[in-house]
Amino acid sequence: MVLHKVLPAFAIFYLFVSVAPAQAPLPTSTQAQLSTDARLEGMTLDAFTKVVSQAQAGQREAQYLVALAYEEGRLVTRDHAAAANWMLKSAEQEYVPAQAGMGKLYIAGVKDNGPIPHRADAEKWFRLAAAQGDADAQLWLGTAYQRGWLGGFDDREAFQWLRKAAAQGLPDAQFSLGQMYEYGEGVPESDSLAASWYRKAADHSPAYLGGVFEAEVQLTYMYRDGRLPKDDVQAYMWFAIVGSSVTPPTDDDMRQVARHMTRAQIFQAQRLAEDWIKRHPWQRKTDVATAPSPTL
Repeated sequence: MVLHKVLPAFAIFYLFVSVAPAQAPLPTSTQAQLSTDARLEGMTLDAFTKVVSQAQAGQREAQYLVALAYEEGRLVTRDHAAAANWMLKSAEQEYVPAQAGMGKLYIAGVKDNGPIPHRADAEKWFRLAAAQGDADAQLWLGTAYQRGWLGGFDDREAFQWLRKAAAQGLPDAQFSLGQMYEYGEGVPESDSLAASWYRKAADHSPAYLGGVFEAEVQLTYMYRDGRLPKDDVQAYMWFAIVGSSVTPPTDDDMRQVARHMTRAQIFQAQRLAEDWIKRHPWQRKTDVATAPSPTL
């Protein structure tokens, strides 16, 4: 599986998540978005009718909620034109999530590199939200420069915006920075810095947040390919974490590295993997302690 240039998901799976202290915190703007979408997901038709009335009265938060409802087809029939209309009303009242939302509407469905239609509008709205600290807008703005969506490829500009989002704790941005360092895109190539950002991205839960599982997998590649200082305990740990998170679970890489480990090292690596999975409860839980012993 090649993860280079993985495109962040258009929208993070919006379930409200309380991040345990042992895990890396998400950006404030991302937590607010998770909460907003959880509210919409649990909303009744009567409650939504009241929100529509508030939106029609000009309340910008309500307008944003109505836009999301039309965009996702929740409680109403999906209608992209209606979503854009309500999103614009909210964004024009300087509601930051709606400004980011406008940018997302302009890039919805974009997969290829190169200039996109309405790129000036997309850049305008993303910049407005990004300048006010919206981490997802910063991520998308960095991605847009990296992929040439705004008319040209600019790794330096991409790095600046991705770094802002990564510094706030957005795993997708941390993963993207790791890739930039791993492949030397706009920055000096550095496996150690790449691994550092991958570890930051991996230290989030749930694993379905953009960038989390991808970072875990990329760490296993780096250990497997000998691009990080030899550390069989760490390598085994990451192989166990990733192996337990796929369907069906796999232990092929664990068996390979275990051939060069003592029983004590394997026991240590198993305990580390189990502790990681316990602190990141949305990882698939399999009995890491049953992983194979080395062939002596």
